[in-house]
Amino acid sequence: MSSPRPSSLHVDVGAVFRDRFAPLLPNLVTRPTGRAVREAIESHCSGRAPAPFVSLIDLTRVRVLDFSCADEVVARLLVRYLRSDRPREAFFLFRAICEIHRQAVEAALARHALAAVCDFGDGRFHLAGMASAEERAAWGILERRREIEPGGLAGDFGGRGEALLAGLAKRRLALRRGGGTTLALSAVARRDASGDDETTD
Repeated sequence: MSSPRPSSLHVDVGAVFRDRFAPLLPNLVTRPTGRAVREAIESHCSGRAPAPFVSLIDLTRVRVLDFSCADEVVARLLVRYLRSDRPREAFFLFRAICEIHRQAVEAALARHALAAVCDFGDGRFHLAGMASAEERAAWGILERRREIEPGGLAGDFGGRGEALLAGLAKRRLALRRGGGTTLALSAVARRDASGDDETTD
């Protein structure tokens, strides 16, 4: 029996902020603000079916993001879904983290020894945070190919290829389907961008 087809969810953080704090401007500062936004994101995720999905956390309309909010909205969100008792099989991408956001996000990731898949505003996804050179290389190949079948990295890493893909999946930086096929998180989000994904705004 094949595993369910993974889907995607788009969460507009600017809209989440507006719903919680209107009419304030979308400046994510102070830890209570970040915690409230993270809880709203988790609430959106909780309504999904048990099948795996990729949630695109869109920071496009956020003007200011301080360290405490980055810690809550990015790092603590990732930590929650890395745990074995996570409420859903959710994976996360972060979009439009431009230079004014990047420093806070990377500091939060470093504090928790995490990595995350991020678009820094150039329209391409990057692996940010803590990762080995081999992990970055394997992730880069997966990002270019979009999906890799079992044994598909043998030509690049020999016997280490499968372990590297399994490690990326364990860190929630890639999505592994039944049968061993590994998907790039961005591939799931881009595939659904044509209109069959769910958008929260």
